[in-house]
Amino acid sequence: MEYSRDVILENNRVRLRPLESSDFEYLKRIAFEDEIWRYMTTLAPRNNVELAAYVAQSIRARVDKQRYPFVIIDRETGRIAGCTSYGNIVLADRRLEIGWTWLGTEFQRTGINRAAKHLLLHYAFGELDCERVELKTDARNQKSREAMVRMGATEEGTLRSHMALPNGQRRDTVYYSILRPEWDELRQTVFHEFDSRG
Repeated sequence: MEYSRDVILENNRVRLRPLESSDFEYLKRIAFEDEIWRYMTTLAPRNNVELAAYVAQSIRARVDKQRYPFVIIDRETGRIAGCTSYGNIVLADRRLEIGWTWLGTEFQRTGINRAAKHLLLHYAFGELDCERVELKTDARNQKSREAMVRMGATEEGTLRSHMALPNGQRRDTVYYSILRPEWDELRQTVFHEFDSRG
């Protein structure tokens, strides 16, 4: 993964481009709803200062080659709908994780998340030549777990007391994956409306 390269991905529903500091102005319109952050390991931003710090930290993670954050742009409205990232990138093992995803509540359950996942999976298995893409979520996040299964990911197991939460509690984390041999079928079924090969 070339962290210095600006990766721009697009299908008929969404456009993904690298997160920039100027995106703060658009993100603050959608980021201050507690429900968005309920199961995240990141403290929910409560004001402009905390959101600006979140954006800066995400951009710093790219500079430090820890994570590659994108904004998700709804092509129907031209508005930023949320953020997502590649992380835990180990190209020597040909694997990475898709995560750190959040959407403004008005963009949830609209197909935008699935469209964004299509682009990230397509790039991971195509350009980055991955054999495995991982996803994970809080075991209590039933909506996220169902979404991962609907997109064809396989549940692999639960890591107990895996991550610390901002409130001091610990969460159990459920891991999912999609493997390269599964991708061709998924792009023609689950993701067919976004895939030009459809």
